[in-house]
Amino acid sequence: MPLSILLAFSDKNVTTVNAPFLAPAVTPYTSYDWNYTVIPQAGQNNRTFPYPRGRLLGGSSSANYMALQYGSHENWDKVAKVTGDSGWLWSNMKRYISKHKRFINTPRLDGHDNYEGEPVSLSSQGIDNRVIETTRQLAEFPYNKDTTGINNNLLGVGWIQSSINNGSRVSSSTSYLSASSGRPNLTILLNAMVTKLLPTGSSQGLRTFRNVQFADSRTNSVNESFQVQATREVILSAGSIGSVQILQLSGIGDPEDLKPLGIPVLINNSEVGKNLQDHPLVPNIFTVQDGASMDHVFRNQTAMGAAIINTFGFARLSPPLREGLEDPSAGSTTPHYEMIFANFWLSAAAPLPPTGSFFTILTSVMTPTSRGTIRIHSTNPFDAPLIDPNMLTTEWDIRVMRESIKSAKRFASASAWDGYITGSVGPLFSDSDAILDDYTRQTSSTIFHPTSTASMTTFASKNGVTNPDLTVKGTLGLRIVDLSVLPFIPSCHPQGSAYLIAERAADLVKASQAYFLGDEDLKPQYIVTNII
Repeated sequence: MPLSILLAFSDKNVTTVNAPFLAPAVTPYTSYDWNYTVIPQAGQNNRTFPYPRGRLLGGSSSANYMALQYGSHENWDKVAKVTGDSGWLWSNMKRYISKHKRFINTPRLDGHDNYEGEPVSLSSQGIDNRVIETTRQLAEFPYNKDTTGINNNLLGVGWIQSSINNGSRVSSSTSYLSASSGRPNLTILLNAMVTKLLPTGSSQGLRTFRNVQFADSRTNSVNESFQVQATREVILSAGSIGSVQILQLSGIGDPEDLKPLGIPVLINNSEVGKNLQDHPLVPNIFTVQDGASMDHVFRNQTAMGAAIINTFGFARLSPPLREGLEDPSAGSTTPHYEMIFANFWLSAAAPLPPTGSFFTILTSVMTPTSRGTIRIHSTNPFDAPLIDPNMLTTEWDIRVMRESIKSAKRFASASAWDGYITGSVGPLFSDSDAILDDYTRQTSSTIFHPTSTASMTTFASKNGVTNPDLTVKGTLGLRIVDLSVLPFIPSCHPQGSAYLIAERAADLVKASQAYFLGDEDLKPQYIVTNII
């Protein structure tokens, strides 16, 4: 079966992409980024800020910060319940982890975890021992030896497992694509940007879109003769922003979005581009003993900033703190918020001061209830869509962020930090809820985890954008395989979740092709299609 991949730029021999410690240099405002900006955010004092997405082979797996988690078992079981498909249950999805781990040597950082593979050498950022010692001193923050979710519990503080091998980033390009690059039926077109899907008729009462129009991304102009034709399926894997933009430009979406632009509505689906979810992020910054942090590295213009973050943690609000609000989490071991520990100034809202040494605890809401949108405002595919994450617009999200800030302050008060932390920056000294909420709205940004803009629902449901087999509702031969299909955002860093979706998608496609072609070689490994 011939395969074509249309992409923007190569990741080959790009030092900033391949060197893990140079991740901050990949995005934003580079040729490897789509360079999106959000519209003014109502929940964040009408501020705008960059919204990085990888524009190269591997997509955002070539531009992220490489934290590797697969999600809680409760997250996946909830997906199965929402979609009515037991194939999304954790008992099935976790079997794909071994297929993904073929490409990654998982590090043994403390001698206590149970992973296989050779150790990966990580650089210390000087606070790692203090972070782990805090877990021994404060019962509120237990140690978790497995932060990936494999052992069914994300709660606690532990070491970050990263998609790094032998000192280099492992992306979907350097792993899956590289392993398949020698196949004679695979064609990769660089500098090719998909502009729309073209209708090719109908079958079984469903629309088909088997022609894909693309452009030379270096020219910023559309050439209608640039097309590829699929014999059986087109798969969109352009992410929660890009896949939606392509659907809308192709006439698949909300008539209220498409008709004003003169785009014929071929599939009327008002939920395309809705339900955008992301993890809002707040920097909680403390001053430390002069010269003890890594800030001097970032001030040295001759030395690229090293993104050395080795530890993070996840926690839930106690029942009294949730009083009066419905808990949106998938279950009792699914976190409400995250803490990330950085031995340097780390804030999207303010640059590093010219002097001083700092320690940052980033906190993020892992179970947000705010919902945003992606909407095109032009028929020009080179015009970025309007991106409205709409973060921090619900009482739940504000409360969780407020309590996460208080939690970060308690963490920093442990005796493990005696003689190191000397004070706090900004309003962190305050115990006023109003002041902390205002601080959140002034300084929050995103942790760059957009999901759910083409959400799955049951086959029978009139809601949603995709079916449980990832096919776009109302179409035949069109699937979406990226994080946009999840009904809700995973309560973790979603890189691993994206790989599991792709692994199951491969089985679903193989099952479909085996049915049409009668080819036993296409028999999938873990296909489960029972409806629940």
